[in-house]
Formats: sequence, structure tokens, C-alpha cells
Amino acid sequence: MDRCKAKRASIKDVDVVPPPPPLEVELKLRASSGSLDRIRTSPVILQDSRNKGTIRRLETTYYDTADHKLFGAGISLRVRRSGKYLVQTIKRASVDDPLTRQEWEAPVQTLAPDPGALPVSEIDGIFDKIAVDQLVPIFVTKVRRHRVTVDVSEGQIEVAFDDGVIEAGSRQEPLCEIELELKQGRAAALYQLGLGLMDILPLCLETQSKSARGYALALGIDPVAVKASASGLNDQDTVDEGIAKILVSCQQQILANLSPAENGGAPEGVHQLRVALRRLRTALYFLRRELETPSLQALDTEARRFARTLGEARNWDVFINSTLSDIEKGNLPGIEFSSLRNASAPFRDQGYGMVRDNIAASQTNRFLLSLGLVIQRKSWRNEVASEDLRRLAEPLTKFASSVLTRIERKALKRGRHFRHLRPEARHKLRLTLKKLRYATEFFLPLYANRGSTGKYLKQLSRLQDVLGEANDIRTSRALLSNIVERAESPDLHRAIGAVIGWQAHRETISASRMNNRWDKFKRTAQFW
Repeated sequence: MDRCKAKRASIKDVDVVPPPPPLEVELKLRASSGSLDRIRTSPVILQDSRNKGTIRRLETTYYDTADHKLFGAGISLRVRRSGKYLVQTIKRASVDDPLTRQEWEAPVQTLAPDPGALPVSEIDGIFDKIAVDQLVPIFVTKVRRHRVTVDVSEGQIEVAFDDGVIEAGSRQEPLCEIELELKQGRAAALYQLGLGLMDILPLCLETQSKSARGYALALGIDPVAVKASASGLNDQDTVDEGIAKILVSCQQQILANLSPAENGGAPEGVHQLRVALRRLRTALYFLRRELETPSLQALDTEARRFARTLGEARNWDVFINSTLSDIEKGNLPGIEFSSLRNASAPFRDQGYGMVRDNIAASQTNRFLLSLGLVIQRKSWRNEVASEDLRRLAEPLTKFASSVLTRIERKALKRGRHFRHLRPEARHKLRLTLKKLRYATEFFLPLYANRGSTGKYLKQLSRLQDVLGEANDIRTSRALLSNIVERAESPDLHRAIGAVIGWQAHRETISASRMNNRWDKFKRTAQFW
């Protein structure tokens, strides 16, 4: 009897682990108005579809509190009408996969939300703080959806062709997209089918959910730029696991900043997209040197091309928002910089036109889908030489040490005779130091317990700052030459002369500081 009681007590004391949340794995492609039927009736869809599919009119209302608590928590709550059926859905984005969202669904009786129909206590504690009567409609989507199921070599995909509108009060925004939802198999199948659809018509990878677009319309907000998150590496990872985590980290930052960069509402969007591409190129750089991988070489070529198309917009952003702003604080007598700002604006607008064109370009979107395909298939496993296969199973710490040593050695070599380096050579050193910085940040979690990491990063960062300032001065001179060709106003000529003179002075006084910071960096011990 006592043993039975003890057994029941022990069972009661065991924590019940809730089941993992249901996941939606989906890739979205943005299409031009009127193009969906051509794609739906293409051989890519028809040859592998199970039937003609179904057509439904969907009307979906998204709910939140008046102060948008759910939006702030990264959660969406909606009720969708499809014919006579009503379904309530809660979604939350995954933190480690750009295609994955957590999704909970339940049938409901009315269009009014009923959070109690779902296990909200398991989903997020925020629902404990929100009463049902606090939930109000925020926006609505009205969509004609043609849905077909397609069987492909790597799985089964539900393809939804959505044509409709997002409505928030009196504001509207058209919606024309293709949703590829994985029903069975590997996520690589989504990227592969996406590439196949791009052979039919130009399509864009859609990184904004209907929910995100609806909130942007309702609240009048622009997409927000996203900085790189930690790589998530740990000292138990193998080289193979580390490669996957690093590439996913780069991919997530690229995708997160496509909309902010395309929107152009704030300079940080283009800046963070360039950072994301540089981080990816750094990863591809050291992976190609440690492991022979042709697919990574192809990705690097495309990443480099894409990054270059962002340069003009970023250079003008820095000039207008940083360089001119800093000089204006000097209150130079008799100099009015507004004419120079006005003369710079068309060049900046031209640069952002180039950004938008290239984000929408087929070549760019093929690159983005190919990057996802390489990550999902782990293509490097099939491309490395037989002797390198063993390296993929080795501890990541050894690989990290080799990578950091190689890049630092290259930086020290490029910086030899630092005081006598020509500007072009100093620029090459700056780029190598960027690689070292990004590689250090990738592998930093492996050395979290070493106190010397902070000192190393501090000296590296200080050196990068002063080299970056010198590079901005060189870039400013090139930008100003474009304005001088068209300048007629005396005020504009005086402003240009003031910038050139100010920067020449800054260049002179920063020379000794630059030398000093290089010397300090050279003396800083490795932390790995």
C-alpha cells in the first residue's frame, strides 16, 4: 500500500512536458497582378498536381488590443471565414528558421475571437493579461484562393494562389502572392519548386506575412531593420553543425532586411542588408578556403553582385546623414549646407531606385532561393573531398581556431609597413579586418568564458572605426565630384569647399591616431 502511494506521488511530482507546438513551414512568392493563372496552368504545376484543386473566397479578420499588445509580442490572432466554416488561428514566428512559424488552429462559431478555444496558456502568457472584450478588429484580408496539392521528389507541397486585398479602415493594399506550404518531406522542396516557378515568370521572395503587411497598413509603419543575432554556436557543435548555424544566421538577417531596404524609409535598412551580405560573404570566404565547395563559390559571386548594387544608396546615406551632419555641428561661419543637401538628394534617390530594382530582380531572387536550398540540403556535404568529410565531424572549436588564425595572419600581412600604406592598400586591409570582425562574432559563443575576447574586440573595433573614417573621406570626394559637375550656385560651391577642407583637416589629425591604434591591435593577444 505504501509503495503504491509512493509510486503515485512520484508520478505526480514529474513535470509534464507539453507537446511541441504545431509548425507551419511555408515559402511565399510575390507575383505581379494578373500573373497567377499563367503560373497555375504551367507544366511545373500541372504535371505534378493531384487534381485541379479548389477555389475559395477567404475573408480574414485580424484582432488585437487597441494598443497592439499581440503585435508587440510577435503574435497574430485571426478568424477566417471560408464558405460556412470559421477557423481561428494564432501564429508566432520561429526564431531559428525563416520558413517556420508556430501555428494553432481551432473551429469557432462566430467571427468574434475566442482565445479559450485554443491552449493559450501554452502559447504565450500574454493571453492571461488580455480579456476577450479587449480584442478589436485591426485589419481584414479578402482573398480568392486557388489551392492545389503538388507531389515533388522531396515531398508534398500545398500551393495556394492568392489574389485579393488588405483593408485597414479606408486604406487598401493589393495582394497577389503564391504560398508554398510543406505538407510532407523536406523544406528543400519549397526552394526547389520556387526556383522552378521562377522559370515561368519573374517572382519575388515575399518576406512579409499577410499579418505584417496588414499591421504596416493599419498603423502606418515602415518595416524595421534587423541587426545580426548571435550565431547560436556552442562548443559541442561539429563543423557540419556550425556551418549550418552560421549560414542560417546570415540568411535570416538578409531576409529580414529586404523589405526595410526596399522601402527606403530609414537608412538602416540598406545598411543592415549590406552587413548581412558581408557576413555571408565572410562565412563563404573562410568555408571555401577550409573546404572545397563549388556551390558556396557560386553563392559568393551572387552575394558580391547584390551587395555592390546597394553601395550607391549607402554611400549617399552616410554622406547626407553622417558626414554633413557632423560638419554642420562645427557652425562654420558663412557656410549654408542646405544647398548641398538638396543637390545630394537626387543622387541618393537614384541609389535607392537601384536598390529596389535589384531586390526585385530575378537574378537576386534566384540567389536568395538558391541560398536557402544549399542550407536545407547541406550541399557542402556532397561537395567536399573525401579527406574533408572527416573534418565535418570534428569539433567546431578546432575549425574556428584555424579560421581566425588564417584571417588574422592575412590582416597582419596586409598591414605590414602600416605607416607607409597607400590608400588602396589600406582599404584592402580594412576589408580583411571586417572579415576578421565578422568571423570573430560568429565564433564568439565558443569562447564565452575567456576574458580576453572583450579586449580583442575592443582593439579591433577601434581600429576599424578610424579606418572607416578615412574610407568615408575618400568616398565623399568621389560623391562630391558628381555634384561639382552640375553645381552652379555660389552657396553650393562654398559648401563643397568647406566639406573638402574640413575632411582634409580631419585626415591630418587622424593619421597619428590611426598608427597608434594599429600598433595596439598588433600587440593584442589572440583569445582563441
